This record gives sequence, C-alpha cells and structure tokens, in this order.
Amino acid sequence: MSRIGKAPIAIPSGVTITVSDANVVTVKGPKGELHQAVDSDITVAQEDGNLLVQRPTDQKRHKALHGLYRALLNNMVVGVTSGYKMEQELVGVGYRATNQGNTLDLVLGYSHHYVFELPKEIKVTTTAEKGKNPTIILESIDKQLIGQVAAKIRSLRAPEPYKGKGIKFVGEQLRRKAGKSASKK
Repeated sequence: MSRIGKAPIAIPSGVTITVSDANVVTVKGPKGELHQAVDSDITVAQEDGNLLVQRPTDQKRHKALHGLYRALLNNMVVGVTSGYKMEQELVGVGYRATNQGNTLDLVLGYSHHYVFELPKEIKVTTTAEKGKNPTIILESIDKQLIGQVAAKIRSLRAPEPYKGKGIKFVGEQLRRKAGKSASKK
C-alpha cells in the first residue's frame, strides 16, 4: 500500500469538500476554491472529518495514481487554508524587479526588459532595499501554478555556478565552481 496514498487528509474547520458524479473534487476554504479531476478508478470519500483516497487494485498504474491524487488533494486543502508563498531574489549588478498590479517588469542585464504578465490567481509583490538583492514574492492558493510561474521567472536568467548571478529562490544553496586557476610554470 502506498505510504502517501493511505494517509488520510485532515479537513480543517472552514473547509468544505465536495465530490461530483464525474469524480471532480472541489475544495472551498477561506482563501478560495480549487477543482481537481480525479481518475475514475480512484475513489475519494469523507469519513470522520478526514478525506480518504482509495484504489481498487494493486496494479502499478493504480498505485501510482493513488499517491498522486492524495498529494494533489492535500495540496489543495493546504492552499485554501494557508496558501503558498515563494520568494525569489535577483543576484547581479543592475538587476531590478518592479510590478504594476499583476505585471512584472524585470531588468536582468539583457538589452531589453522582460515584461511578464502573471495569471490573476497569483499575487506578486517586489521589494528593493538598499544593500540587499531585489526580491520577488509570489503568493497563491494553487501550488502547481505558483511553482510553474516561479520556474518560468527563474528560467529567464538561471543562476550561473561561478559568481551566482541570476534569479534564485531565497535560501537556495547553489553549487559553486572554482574559476580558472593560474597556470603553473
């Protein structure tokens, strides 16, 4: 049995979960509402304030889907109660980030600016304190969406291993390389 799949999901107070006939799970909470279509072989049931995900057989496909849907549903419950937050910092001389509503304007050392239109489900804020690297803060209830957007922003200027310049997540440890060594005579 899947260790992740068999673990029940505790439903906090203020969260309502409904499962439609087409096996679409809707999670409503204080921060918003999320939907997830679940494979027809997997059953989702509520018992004693917990959400249970069950599979019909021990086929490899069912085992894989069992843990997957349990993790996705748990992420939805956490998202509508507390939400998700990702912070990225821009490391490099002249790198800047500003935002107007949901439009992110990035200066990353190229000859042009990157203007990035974010989905309406994501709230973005930027900070630029003197003596610190500019920071981009993304907040959303959808873990998959916020991760995808953060990865896209990072891909515009991924950190390089020699000086560490680029867009990196706050607290991320980069693998650094030594530069060229002087020739020995």
